Amino acid sequence: MRSATVTRKTGETNITVSVNLDGTGSCDIKTGVGFFDHMLTALGRHALLDLAVHCEGDTWVDDHHSVEDVGIALGQAIGQALGDKKGIRRFADVAVPLDEALVLAAVDVSGRGELYWDVPIKADKVGTFDTELGKEFFVGFARQAGLTLHIRELTGENAHHILEAAFKACARALRVAFEDDPRVEGVPSTKGTL
Repeated sequence: MRSATVTRKTGETNITVSVNLDGTGSCDIKTGVGFFDHMLTALGRHALLDLAVHCEGDTWVDDHHSVEDVGIALGQAIGQALGDKKGIRRFADVAVPLDEALVLAAVDVSGRGELYWDVPIKADKVGTFDTELGKEFFVGFARQAGLTLHIRELTGENAHHILEAAFKACARALRVAFEDDPRVEGVPSTKGTL
């Protein structure tokens, strides 16, 4: 099974993440940040990842450290679970609508982790969640997982809808990119490595 567990403990957070890439979308998420739990659950369910995320963070400061560090730990777990990447599809792109919002995510399991984010959000917060933390999560996630990840808002007005569409679009793209492709022999790269 393509699975991994990562623990990350700092002076700001104590996190354990477990992921199974060949799961059913079962999620057990407890970060202490309600909206973020909602987003991670959407990510797990739509990527068909079995995902457990437990985070104790310094949320009395704000939610930044918890969100960023969960992105780092989840990215590390995904990277470990992908292993040598033999037989995967590697590339995927998906556009997901959520009411008036439409967000595109494109991914390359390249080994060269970087986020390209074009998601303008007018509102500063969704409830108590700082909207800028969406990008912070994906930066750590993409870098640590070794993903070239583009997320682009095509249209949208409601901050909740835009962020949720971003997480779901990413999830759907990951689901396809991580899938086994029976026609691929070895690593899907002309270099022979990712």
